[in-house]
Amino acid sequence: MTSTLGSAPAAKETRPAKRPPARRRRRGGFLSPPWWFAAPALAVYALVVLYPAAAGTVYAFTDWNGLGERSFIGLDNFSRLFDDEAARGSLVNTLLLTVAIVFVQNGIGLLLALGVHTKIKSRSALRVIFFAPAVVSPVMVAFLWKYIYNPAPEAGVNGILGAIGLGGLRQDWLGDPGLALWSVAGMVVWQFAGYSMVIFLAGLEGVPEELHEAAMIDGAGRWQRFRHVTWPLLAPAVTINLMLSTIGGLKLFDQVYAATNGGPGYASETLSTVLYKQAFVFGNYGYSTAIALVLALFVAAVSMVQIYYLRGREVSA
Repeated sequence: MTSTLGSAPAAKETRPAKRPPARRRRRGGFLSPPWWFAAPALAVYALVVLYPAAAGTVYAFTDWNGLGERSFIGLDNFSRLFDDEAARGSLVNTLLLTVAIVFVQNGIGLLLALGVHTKIKSRSALRVIFFAPAVVSPVMVAFLWKYIYNPAPEAGVNGILGAIGLGGLRQDWLGDPGLALWSVAGMVVWQFAGYSMVIFLAGLEGVPEELHEAAMIDGAGRWQRFRHVTWPLLAPAVTINLMLSTIGGLKLFDQVYAATNGGPGYASETLSTVLYKQAFVFGNYGYSTAIALVLALFVAAVSMVQIYYLRGREVSA
């Protein structure tokens, strides 16, 4: 008996669909579209920052007075800087101010951060109050503290000292050569301690609570928890605060010029005030740009040393 069923048709061969040819990727370069959008901003930056910086570097080796012709004098401006007694004194004052600001400002900022990090009901209001001076103009702060430092017996700090029976401690805070520099440091610390507090507070918020709880279970006291748990984890905040306060102290100008104008005598003169006076009072633009160049290189060197040391501390922590 033969089968009447026909043989099954053979299955058609299926071939994979051809993929469309891949487009060649354009190589990114300076003329690629992303650079077109950045070009206007880069041009403005070069015009406002890079060109004046390069021109100032050139003027530092000339005797330019801001108006007439300039002639190349080599390293005379720099030798004059290190032979100038007022300039050397301003360098010492700048270093003393910077050290005082860095240690006192960050110490107070850390204490404030630890205080408002607790669960007290007024912590939000205290954060605003402590941070508020940081947003005020430095010139306005200087004039405010000029009133607070009023040498009159019944005004400002002297009035408070007299009211609490400490009249013998009244001083001419900005007129005494031995106190003027530290009085300026006090107003700077008052203004920016809250700024340091905010940075430390951000670091404290990032410390896991579980670590504190584990340390408490192990019998660690409050100081031991801070030393072995909190402080190592605050290393990034410490780096930022030390960098900002150091740079701010080295280039401090507004508060000094508005409060004391570098006086009495040269007691509170800083490199920034000397730079300003040489340029806009005496017309020695070449000499002033030499001071600016030395100040910029000094700030860069100190910042690089700080970064190297503090970054190493973060890694070891």
